[in-house]
Amino acid sequence: MKRILTFVLALVAAGSLALAKDYTLTSPDGHLSVKVDAGKTLTYSIVRDGVVLIEPSCLQITLADGKVWGPDARFRRTVRRSVDTSVEAPLFKRSAVRDHFNEVALFTKEFKLVFRAYDDGIAWRFEPVKPVTVKAEDVCFTFADDWTAYVPYVNQHTETLESQFFSSQESQYNHDRISEWRKDRLAFLPITVDAAGGVKLCVVEADLLDYPGMYLYNGNGSRTLKGVFAPVPAGYAAEDGRTFQRLIESRKDVIAENVSVMPWRAVIVAPEAKDLAQSDLTWRLASPNAIGDVSWIKPGKVAWDWWNGWNLYGVDFETGINTQTYKYYIDFAASKGIEYIVMDEGWAKHTVLNMKETRPEIDLPEIVNYGKSKGVGVVLWTIARLFEDQMEELCAQYSAMGVKGWKIDFMDHDDQKMVHFYRRAAEVTAKYHMFVDFHGAYKPVGMSRTYPNVLNYEGVYGLENMKWNADCDQVTYDVTIPYTRLVAGPADYTQGAMRNARKDNYRAVGDEPMSQGTRCHQLAEYVIFDAPLSMLCDSPSNYLREPECTEWIAGIPTVWDETIALDGQIGQYVVMARRKGDVWYVGALNNWDARDLEIDLSFLPKGKAEVFADGINAHRAARDYKKCEVEVKADRMKIHLAPGGGWVLKTK
Repeated sequence: MKRILTFVLALVAAGSLALAKDYTLTSPDGHLSVKVDAGKTLTYSIVRDGVVLIEPSCLQITLADGKVWGPDARFRRTVRRSVDTSVEAPLFKRSAVRDHFNEVALFTKEFKLVFRAYDDGIAWRFEPVKPVTVKAEDVCFTFADDWTAYVPYVNQHTETLESQFFSSQESQYNHDRISEWRKDRLAFLPITVDAAGGVKLCVVEADLLDYPGMYLYNGNGSRTLKGVFAPVPAGYAAEDGRTFQRLIESRKDVIAENVSVMPWRAVIVAPEAKDLAQSDLTWRLASPNAIGDVSWIKPGKVAWDWWNGWNLYGVDFETGINTQTYKYYIDFAASKGIEYIVMDEGWAKHTVLNMKETRPEIDLPEIVNYGKSKGVGVVLWTIARLFEDQMEELCAQYSAMGVKGWKIDFMDHDDQKMVHFYRRAAEVTAKYHMFVDFHGAYKPVGMSRTYPNVLNYEGVYGLENMKWNADCDQVTYDVTIPYTRLVAGPADYTQGAMRNARKDNYRAVGDEPMSQGTRCHQLAEYVIFDAPLSMLCDSPSNYLREPECTEWIAGIPTVWDETIALDGQIGQYVVMARRKGDVWYVGALNNWDARDLEIDLSFLPKGKAEVFADGINAHRAARDYKKCEVEVKADRMKIHLAPGGGWVLKTK
């Protein structure tokens, strides 16, 4: 085990120092600072190298008993410390994470307010002395100027803000000035802001274990975004056997009951856009591993059935949700070294009533045992409301059968009760040595550190939308999320399409879907997008017709020893490098503008490498690509990206 070194310096201030009203904390490298003002109102402000980024912004908690934390706060003592440690991260985008920060903790009789200053961001949270019930929280982000933000508005078209709490957090981005925020819309995190001098700010939250998720809102055309939280559900609609989600009929007048752990709020500060693409601050802020041994957790790739509509061809049986089809998926996975198949919606006899029985066409023990004989694990899809009611029984039943994990879908809320569901699902599945892919989910909040068996979250406008949305701009979205959504953590985006379309000939097709952009755009997404459980979305039949691309996808790791963001601009392009062992992968993704780049490869070992590049006619036929061997002998390499293009390199 790698030795972990920790340096902690604690300074306790008492007496006259306890009466101070202003507290300043500076990052280890001295560039970032936060000032906490504990006057009539409690505020914080953030400065980088003398430039104000966040002006004094409110912090206040109102409890159900009428007490208010924040105004005229009387901090009895302060404790300062510095930490510099290395944390092992075996299922992450780097195998070890440096956690380096300065911290100040401000104590009252009822709570502690903790601020941390990292070189790449400022974080804070309230910590109650004993569990409390929270009626409201006031948290604001007052930006120093009317900058533009990449805003994922909740996509439900509803008359009230409250009804927008029902959300799968899958939206494309508006690029709006903060003052021009849509007054009829909440937005979910992360939200990235273009600040002065090219600096990027990204608002995230972490360690969300006992509290509702935060939305942001601006209803008055100011430069201030305010946090909004879903109240605790009080009653649910009757379930009629057709509803996938658990629908909320009424809510209480509090946002959290008996809270013992409040989440971290954070503003990530990146000098350049590329720095956001390699951020791990959300992971660092999360609670440490709570399940112990993780050696049984095996990340990998998954052959997926639903996106391609179970469509196989060139076989001598009728394909669909049946045993023969799934055994074929297993044969395909085994032949390519793919670790898992997922059995999505339809395998159970009663999808919305009971997941304990399979439909007549499915012999699940036979499928699971066949997979075992081929070295391929089986993952089962389920809906959250049934899984919540039958969690222990389902995990006991299917883990005994040999099922490896769950794809849990249709949560679509992030109130306190739903947050508790995520935590319980992670705990119970870990008890039975099963991993989890949260689909229909809110954004990541660091849970994959606390519960490493949680491999993926959706909360992303992924490739499944290509089945039905003819109007989306997926290519631009793909080069936006490395600086926004993916800053929070891994995403179940489900890439890997073999039918590829340029901008003007893409169309939505349900059972034989296509992607936007080139073939190499799809390949590069396996380098750029984090996903310890990474899907191959297309049909085995299509992959078998494309052996070069399939072999490349099947062979790429899904967790890494090192990750470096090399270049990029939000909404334009991104270039990243990943290392597993001695092998490096480099990937580039492009928007719809053809682009020539010169990328820094000085860190690569000199020698031969394999490259997939957009073909000379990829702007006409998006599936056109060229595979070649190159000699890495200089520190920089010029590459060309077609419109909607991509590029990948693998060292030998």
